Amino acid sequence: MKRSIYVLALGAFGIITTEFGVVGILPTISRQFGVSIETAGWLLSAFAITVAVSSPFITSFTSKINRKFLLCLVMSIFVLSNLISAFSTNFTMLMIARILPAVLHPLFWNISIAIAFKEKGAKGVSTVMLGLSLATVLGIPMTTYAADLFHNWKASFFLSSAISLIAFIGLLLFIPSIPAEKERSDQSQLDVLKNPFLWINLVSTIGTLAAMFSSYTYLTAYLEEITKMDGARISIMLLLFGSMGTLGNWLMGIALNRNVKLTTRAFLLLLITVQVLAYALGGVFIPMVIIVSFWGMIHTGGFLVCNIRTTQNIPHHALEFVNSLLTSSFNIGISLGAFLGGIVSSYYGVQHVLSVSVLLLTATFVLSFFSFPKKAATNTTDEKEEEEEIATALCENI
Repeated sequence: MKRSIYVLALGAFGIITTEFGVVGILPTISRQFGVSIETAGWLLSAFAITVAVSSPFITSFTSKINRKFLLCLVMSIFVLSNLISAFSTNFTMLMIARILPAVLHPLFWNISIAIAFKEKGAKGVSTVMLGLSLATVLGIPMTTYAADLFHNWKASFFLSSAISLIAFIGLLLFIPSIPAEKERSDQSQLDVLKNPFLWINLVSTIGTLAAMFSSYTYLTAYLEEITKMDGARISIMLLLFGSMGTLGNWLMGIALNRNVKLTTRAFLLLLITVQVLAYALGGVFIPMVIIVSFWGMIHTGGFLVCNIRTTQNIPHHALEFVNSLLTSSFNIGISLGAFLGGIVSSYYGVQHVLSVSVLLLTATFVLSFFSFPKKAATNTTDEKEEEEEIATALCENI
C-alpha cells in the first residue's frame, strides 16, 4: 500500500476526531460557558448541518483546482480552527470556529476516496475509511482524556489541532501534485437519482444516524448524571466503547459480506436491545460497564452498515456522486439526532434520550422491509459484479 493512502487515512482520522471529539467534553463546555447541555450539543449539530448542506456542491465548485492543494487547504483549516476553538473566550466564538472547517469537510472525503480508489481500488478506499473508524475508536477517548488529564477543556482542541498538523505535513510530503480533471457531463450521475432504492436507503441512513447520535452525543452526560461516574472513569468508558468498536467493525464487515439485508436488520435490533438495557440499568455501575462495551461494539459498525447498504447497487461511475449524498445523509442524521436528544434531555432529563434512539431505530427497522419492483433499480450484469467486488473488498479490509 502506498504511503499516500495511509496519509489520507491519517487525514480522515484528524477531521473525524475534530468533528466528534467535542462529544466527550460537552458537559464541561456547558459549565464553562454557562449554556445548557442542549445548546452545547449544537457544537456537533451545527458542524453536521454545515457538512450536510455543503457536501453536494463543494466538490463541483472546486473542480478546476489542483486536488493536492485542496487537501492541504482543508487540513490547514482544521489546524487553525482547532486552535481558534481552544482560545475561544465565549460560546459564539467557539461555534464559529466549529463551522469554519465543516464547509470543507466533505471536500476531503470526495478527493481522498477518489485518489485511494485510483491508486489501490476498493482496498485503498477501505484503508481511508479505516481512518474514520479509528477516529471513533480512539480519537474521542483521546481528546476526552486530554481534557481530563490537564483539567482543561482546551487540551482537547490542542490535541485535535496537533493530529491535523501531522496529517497536513504528511499530505504536503507524500501526496503528489494532482491537477484537476477535465470537466465532464453529470447527466449519467444524475440518472441514479431515479432509483427508488437509493432514496429509501438515504432516508434509512438519516434515521439510523439520528438514532445513534441522539443517545451517543449525550453518553458522557448520561454516565456522569445517571451512572455517577467521574471524569477519569468516563474517559475509560469512552475508550472501552471505542475499543470494542474495533471488534464490532471487523464482525460487521464479515456479516455484511454474507448478507447485507439481514445484517442491517440484526444491527438495528441489537442496538435497540442494548439501549433498552442501558435505560433500565443506567444507575448500576457494573452492568453499565458491560452494556457500554456491547453498545460500542454495535454502534461503531453503523457507518459501515449504511455505506455498504446504500452503495452496493450503485454503478461505479456514480459512486462519487452518491458518496456526497451519503455524506449529507450521515450529517443530517447526526445533527437531527443531537438536536432531538438535546431537546429531550433539557425537558425530560438525559436518561430519556435513549427513548428517542429506540423509537428512531424501530422506525428504521420497519423501513427495511419496504420494497420496490426489481426493474426500478436494474443495473447491467457487469456493473453489479463490479459493485459486489467493491462491497466485498470494503468489508474484508475494515
